Amino acid sequence: MADRPYIVGNWKMNGMRAMLPEARAIDRAAQRLMKVEVALAPPFTLIHAVHREVEQIGVGAQDCHAGRDGAHTGDVSAAMIADAGAKFVILGHSERRAAHREDNDMVAAKIAAANAAGLDIILCCGESLETRDEGRAEDFVLGQLRHALAHVDAAGERLTVAYEPVWAIGTGRTAAPRDIAAMHAAIRTLLVESFGAEEGAQVRILYGGSVKPENAREILALENVDGALVGGASLSAESFLGIAHAAIGDEDA
Repeated sequence: MADRPYIVGNWKMNGMRAMLPEARAIDRAAQRLMKVEVALAPPFTLIHAVHREVEQIGVGAQDCHAGRDGAHTGDVSAAMIADAGAKFVILGHSERRAAHREDNDMVAAKIAAANAAGLDIILCCGESLETRDEGRAEDFVLGQLRHALAHVDAAGERLTVAYEPVWAIGTGRTAAPRDIAAMHAAIRTLLVESFGAEEGAQVRILYGGSVKPENAREILALENVDGALVGGASLSAESFLGIAHAAIGDEDA
């Protein structure tokens, strides 16, 4: 894994220009938290504005279209978000898979587009509660990843995997620590198999699923948990920074 924990805020479909002070506050704090890497993925409409406002934190996008340009009304390409200042893109998020019916082939096509635009990738994977209750969680998640990883040009620090049990996103529930540790270990094994020991070990694996300041310390202390993909708690600088402090064991959090 990379030396520093990676804490990424996903604002989802939230945020107007009035939220730029939150981004500035996060950025100012991140300048004093050099032991942790912090990033935000605002909605498309704020990528350029956030990019101009911040100095330390990374700025990315929540999705991209698989094509570079063309007659795709309402869509935004990887090249466009890179031009707006994004350095990474979140792909395969469970909300995209469910609400927009994105399958593994579509996620793979978007990976290719992100590669072409020079964007880093946060690749999401995760199972439903039904799949977990059936005892198929690990096979399902690794199946998602195997399909996607075949299309990744470069791993190492260019790729991040985010494990997000679907049933824990925005519900206030989190997976049990032993289940998180077991899934992250399985993902690490697959990454090493796919990219080799050195490169596979450099890929960060984030946990995403109702991460809050109150539970972040326990989750982020687990082996192979290299950071967090944070939803609702990233909309407030105070709560988001509480998670960043927890990532480095800061008792002042």
